[in-house]
Amino acid sequence: MSTRRRIVQACLAAIPAAIVAGSPVAALAQAKLKVAAVYTVPYEQQWVSRIHNALKAAEARGEIEYKSSENVANADYERVMREYATGGAQLMFGEVFGVEAAARKVAKDFPKMAIVAGSSGKIQTPNFSVFDNYIQEPAYLTGMIAGGMTKTGKIGMVGGFPIPEVNRLMHAFMAGARETNPKVEFTVTFINSWFDPPKAKEATFAMIDKGADVLYAERFGVSDAAKEKGKLAIGNVINTQDKYPDTVVASALWHMEPSVDRAIKAVKDGSYKAEDYGPYSMMKYKGSSLAPLGTFEKKVPADLVTKVKAKEADILAGKFTVKVDDSQPKSTAK
Repeated sequence: MSTRRRIVQACLAAIPAAIVAGSPVAALAQAKLKVAAVYTVPYEQQWVSRIHNALKAAEARGEIEYKSSENVANADYERVMREYATGGAQLMFGEVFGVEAAARKVAKDFPKMAIVAGSSGKIQTPNFSVFDNYIQEPAYLTGMIAGGMTKTGKIGMVGGFPIPEVNRLMHAFMAGARETNPKVEFTVTFINSWFDPPKAKEATFAMIDKGADVLYAERFGVSDAAKEKGKLAIGNVINTQDKYPDTVVASALWHMEPSVDRAIKAVKDGSYKAEDYGPYSMMKYKGSSLAPLGTFEKKVPADLVTKVKAKEADILAGKFTVKVDDSQPKSTAK
């Protein structure tokens, strides 16, 4: 066989492989999904940290290319979303509670980009999904612990804004506390901010002055006040017991990984559609949990621990449903 003929045959044999390697399918399989996130508060803020950490975990696994912005003012939110969209983002996350109309407008203008947004609203076809921190189940369990741990029968509760995402957790907590202590009284205050630790701290001091010895820390700053005054605190969304080992008794934890991983998979395999991701924050999907008692393991009465574990088992088995109440909770303390 001539040298020229061998070269031609070798080139022909290489063509199919080159076509396959350069095909859109192969390129899609090799490329990392471009994911963006736009946050109005710092990464360390409780709620946003859950989304950010779940996306950072996916990035660490090599599944996505992740870009994000924190502390974005409401007035700039739409502009930042559009910058990521025009930059090629295939999937976008964020909390849009104060910029709902603008975010939905961007979704309409970029129908091929998947958006999964923290929102009190409904889905918007074809691409705008919503999610929420439906962690009322572990919130109920922490309420049971709080009701059993208070000595004064007075519990203080400090929240950001009285929106459904906050209200439902407070109501669940209160219901749990009443199960173990029917006579417990609550003082409820909203600081009208998502991130103002000094203001939350000040509100907590006022509650302690009125007799509250257990504080529900929906916002940063509450546990600091409780620590200073030698009172107990119940955490929300994240576990801060390592920073307050003698203060934070228990926490209702939110795990955003089930929702984030579901969205990434759907976009990658082409099955993504607008849907409500809220249910994936519930305990049966491992989207939420009761934090280990840790430093308080031997400080919480054994009979109370038994009651809480039994209720947790009933929730997971579907024998007990924690009521979702999105109305604004009111103080009951006189």
